Amino acid sequence: MTAALSFPDEVVTKALLRFVTLPSRERAALITLDNGFDHTKPNSFGPGGLASLEAAIDEAVAANPKFIALTGKPYIFCVGADITGMPLLTERAQALELGRYGHRVFRKFKDSPVPTFAFVNGAAMGGGLEVALHCHYRTVSSGAAALALPEVAIGLVPGWGGTQLLPNLIGIAGAAQVILQNPLTQKQLRPAQAHEMGLADAIFEPADYLERSLAWAEGVVDGSITVTRPEVDRDMWDGVLYFAKHQLDERLHGAVHSANRALELLALAKDADFSVGTAAEDDALADLIMGDQARASLYAFDLVQRRAKRPAGAPDRSLARDVTKVGIVGAGLMASQLALLFVRRLEVPVVLTDLDQARVDKGVGYVHAEIEKLVGKGRLDAGRAAKYKGLISGSVDKAAFADADLVLEAVFEDLKVKKQVWAEVEAIVRDDCVLATNTSSLSVSEMAADLAHPERVVGLHFFNPVAMMPLLEIVRADRTDDATLATAFAVGKALKKSSVLVKDAPAFVVNRLLTRFLGVVTAAVDNGTPIEVADSALDPLGLPMRPMALLTMVGPAVAHHVAETLHHAFPDRFGVSANLGRVVEAGKRGFTDRDGNPDPEVLALLEVGSTPSTAEQLRTEATEALAREIRLMLDEGVVADARDIDLCMILGAGWPFHLGGVSPYLDREGISEKVTGARFLAEGVANAPNG
Repeated sequence: MTAALSFPDEVVTKALLRFVTLPSRERAALITLDNGFDHTKPNSFGPGGLASLEAAIDEAVAANPKFIALTGKPYIFCVGADITGMPLLTERAQALELGRYGHRVFRKFKDSPVPTFAFVNGAAMGGGLEVALHCHYRTVSSGAAALALPEVAIGLVPGWGGTQLLPNLIGIAGAAQVILQNPLTQKQLRPAQAHEMGLADAIFEPADYLERSLAWAEGVVDGSITVTRPEVDRDMWDGVLYFAKHQLDERLHGAVHSANRALELLALAKDADFSVGTAAEDDALADLIMGDQARASLYAFDLVQRRAKRPAGAPDRSLARDVTKVGIVGAGLMASQLALLFVRRLEVPVVLTDLDQARVDKGVGYVHAEIEKLVGKGRLDAGRAAKYKGLISGSVDKAAFADADLVLEAVFEDLKVKKQVWAEVEAIVRDDCVLATNTSSLSVSEMAADLAHPERVVGLHFFNPVAMMPLLEIVRADRTDDATLATAFAVGKALKKSSVLVKDAPAFVVNRLLTRFLGVVTAAVDNGTPIEVADSALDPLGLPMRPMALLTMVGPAVAHHVAETLHHAFPDRFGVSANLGRVVEAGKRGFTDRDGNPDPEVLALLEVGSTPSTAEQLRTEATEALAREIRLMLDEGVVADARDIDLCMILGAGWPFHLGGVSPYLDREGISEKVTGARFLAEGVANAPNG
């Protein structure tokens, strides 16, 4: 290790070596990774951690035990490299040495003259899973929380042997799934899957996991237990990677450098010597660490893992009131999804109301059906399912809210309707009951203006589908008090959402930016730009979906309504597409069909001009519009700073990690300075040194 690789603030994960006596009375070496904290601060490998592990391996090999086993502290094996130190790497040589150092240490397990075992007792991600792959054999606990090689999603590649070892252990199809598909779809392996794929040789229950793993390992060394692994099919190698590349190009359009490099490394693993393959990993990792996409990805990762857990502007949590019963006004699809979420996460009574019994019954029936689906998938046991069903009820009388601590409305997006709802609810509930609206664009302050207690009204803007989307925009109205706001944040945390405080401004953050962005695209179509050109113009950004697919997902009617709201507020920047109105009036799902091609029936409806844009012109106009809107939002104080806008776009709109959200991309491309005269983020925060 070189001095240049020292991470001054590294929480060193120590490799604690002890010798255990086996039933045969022989000794085995057991190395336990432990950074001295509980499971909330997982083990990771920085330079100090690698040095400790190297010393422990050398000492264990020198003692010539029956075997050497590596495990982790309770619930955690190791979650990989200490990425918090990566911004300290300012030269490619440093990044190269970090890769080489990890390879050198981990290879000691692979080349050990003493049999080596990994006892994966808990979460194993990135370099944690890679060190396990270097061991000769692996067991896994059925209670391990997460098994993954997530590097591609944060602009890197598995750089400590993963791209070379995994495909030669479980085959190229499984490796492509773990290294490419899972990270890009935010999925992880469950222990049973890892065992079934052949990543782990044995799986044991958590209660006696270590004892059974030690006994199993001794049986393997003695020969009483035989480990068989299927032969890897090399004939399908090239075909799998060809298909994987095609899928990546179709989805990401070549925009994600880490995915391209991972493909190259997986191809190399077919025939290359291990040393050649790991040297290629070193080069790829060094290039990516010193690139803008990795730095933007690490910035995004930090937002999601840290800032999201400490929301800017949130009041002291001690001010939050207890929520022991929830009322929901409305029993449509959104309201029913919300009811299911509250029942599952808060485990308190939830009552739905609507205009008639048929609507109420349909909403409650939806929740019951979704609970049964969870049981059928094995994600919920019968006892808990029965409890949840017992907690959900419906009524046509809002008097059912009399003892509620929080009432959430999810009715039609019409200010007059919502004000009427709140007037009726306020006459029934206690004075300290929190009143929350799920509006996507309307003014929360206006909704509360005529109430006796407007200070207890707050916006809770959820995103669809409710169970999947992690963002919750918490809207502080003009008179919302701290107790109400603190309760909203406490509820958001209990619902396992990442909450961001936003000002009561039209459409808040995500919908305002998406509407600005989609408005440019639909205006281009109105002016005569072919739909296929408008739809593909932003492909170089590698966004999660094209504009027309996004419009379909949001729903033309919702998009049109939000556009009208924003046009009313900001007529100089937000237009209302007459053609989008025609799509809504015709009841069409969008401008394209289910295959993403222009819908002939929609084309027949459109009235277009004669000033089409090229893809490049449209891309420039759309990104410059985003930059202007972000600057205005920051000037208005819609959020605390640009980091919250990026967090919202990542969690609420699926803006990719490799862009770092939206502001790092606009900074990196020079668009921020061109349009607004300044960067959104300081140099180096989300881009490479001197980049």
